[in-house]
Amino acid sequence: MFGRRSLGWAGAAVLLTGLLVSAPATAQAAEPLEYVALGDSSAAGPLIPWQIDLVCLRSGVNYPHVAAKQLGAQLADVSCSGAVVPDFTGKQFGFVPPQFSALKPTTDLVTVAIGGNDTGLVAAALSCINLLPAPAGTSCKARYTAGGTDQLAARVAATAPAVGAALDRIRELAPNAKVLVTGYGTYVRPNGCYPVVPVWPVDANYLQATVDRLNAMLAQQAAAHGAQYVDLRTPSIGHDACAPVGERWLEGLIPSSAAAPLHPSAAGMAAFGQIVATQATR
Repeated sequence: MFGRRSLGWAGAAVLLTGLLVSAPATAQAAEPLEYVALGDSSAAGPLIPWQIDLVCLRSGVNYPHVAAKQLGAQLADVSCSGAVVPDFTGKQFGFVPPQFSALKPTTDLVTVAIGGNDTGLVAAALSCINLLPAPAGTSCKARYTAGGTDQLAARVAATAPAVGAALDRIRELAPNAKVLVTGYGTYVRPNGCYPVVPVWPVDANYLQATVDRLNAMLAQQAAAHGAQYVDLRTPSIGHDACAPVGERWLEGLIPSSAAAPLHPSAAGMAAFGQIVATQATR
């Protein structure tokens, strides 16, 4: 009896060993997601500690880094403050490599944040500052729409083909990647909050309407060129530059945290990163 039981256990052990040896190695860990972040300062996070690239003013806690951490992704963040669409294929500042050089056939995820500098929105916003209340000064809306032509709207429309062409090129360079186009947030609430943000109500509404126009263009180009649009405007309502300190995701002319004026704060980057990571997994 004992001898037969011993033989049975031995036979079973041999059989089990054979199965383990012959079975394919299916339990190997999956390769990490390859994620490339392209874009301008709305992605780079200028002046947010800690800065990991002083040329591009890129933060180590910007939304690409937040999203990559949540996704467990291998990140190549080439976002750079001041970037315009031509910097995707050319050297920014004359020496920063083209952002598209980070794309590979193995890239799994690409985020794109672009258009604000191409349309001159930051410079336009700065030109809208009025230190004295109306009517002591000039409305920037009046300037930009003089003669019946909205100059900023025209710039947004003129930038659309370049954005579309860039998305097509991303598809060629990273054919297997999911491409997410991130929009811009809610920078100021209806009628603004003069003098906290020293922009007249009429101009505050005009500026945010122009940001919304840019977002609509980005959404349209994403849909037309095989990408997905990520809305950051709606989630950031109530977290604009007029919000109480500590609740702001986007800073005003005088930042309330370590961040560049008229740019996302660290809190905003954390929130946007969560939104991007969620969209990436859908």
